[in-house]
Amino acid sequence: MSEALQTAIARQRMLLQGRLAGQLDRLVTPCCDAWGNRAALEDLLDAALAELPGCKYLYLLDDQARQVTANISPKGPLIEHFGRDRSQRPYLAEALSGADFSLSHAYLSCNRQRPSLTAIQRIIGADAGLVGFLGADFDLRELPVTRELYRQSDDWLQLKGDPAIRGGLFYQQRVESLMDSRIDTVLALVTELLAEHGIFHGKLHFSSSRATIWSLEDPFRYRVLDFEDLSGPDTLLAYPRRGYPAEAEIPAQRVTEVFQAFKALRFMDENIYLRSGSLNIFNGIVALNFSCDGSHYMRWDELLEKDLDFWLGTGMSCATTSEQTPPAVQASPGIEQATAIGTLGSMPLGL
Repeated sequence: MSEALQTAIARQRMLLQGRLAGQLDRLVTPCCDAWGNRAALEDLLDAALAELPGCKYLYLLDDQARQVTANISPKGPLIEHFGRDRSQRPYLAEALSGADFSLSHAYLSCNRQRPSLTAIQRIIGADAGLVGFLGADFDLRELPVTRELYRQSDDWLQLKGDPAIRGGLFYQQRVESLMDSRIDTVLALVTELLAEHGIFHGKLHFSSSRATIWSLEDPFRYRVLDFEDLSGPDTLLAYPRRGYPAEAEIPAQRVTEVFQAFKALRFMDENIYLRSGSLNIFNGIVALNFSCDGSHYMRWDELLEKDLDFWLGTGMSCATTSEQTPPAVQASPGIEQATAIGTLGSMPLGL
């Protein structure tokens, strides 16, 4: 899990803990006063439930974590939980260790498989001794805290793919696809779609000669363009002309350089080559998937800073704008191929 995602989760947990701790703490004294009277305790929990939005169940446990009430739910008491031993449940670990209030990590509930959280409040008597525990189960989808949308980090992310594909990498070679045969025409059309026709995310599947695109006019649905669609400028007539968004992370004039970089990576080697590449203009992130099934997510400018020597060792610029297809660099058999495999083991292709 990335540091940014951990930080976002920790912040939400802190907000929840601050809200719930005070609400449960206010129930400690009334519970102590009614302790030992099951009916009175269940009436108390039933009244408190209305003040806890998103709460599925309230229940009380003795000092050994055995349940002394039914589960009190918005639909009424669930008496089958009376007497239940919860001492081994993970969400009780902190409370049993002495924490006055604890909030579990999110988990899927056993019965309904819904994302849930459990809050536990220790109940301390007038003599400062442990009386028991107050438990509250919450449905994560119904909690009232306003959750800010997590913003994905733009740090370079590298993911390894299928080991079976990596293992057979040097037993296969790139086969020229229809898109390869007219790659300059295809790249020019896709560049035009992103720069002038409201397409904000485009993914090129070089091996299968297709593209998937997302339009500002209809952002919740993607469209698939096959080779014929990609090789004819008439396709542009189906997408309204639209000014390039000011919010885009990548300048319009640099979009073509990214796609030329895709071209260079596609033809850089007969064994190791780009299978698909995508660009999102709003976050400026490029996604690459290679023949070894390794995937990379990186900023567009970071991609353009790398030459092919970084990826493979040829020294050719990754951001070449030459109209000529870059020559393929084949790994020779025997010692040279073994050297190539050894070198690539430390290279960032996700092998």
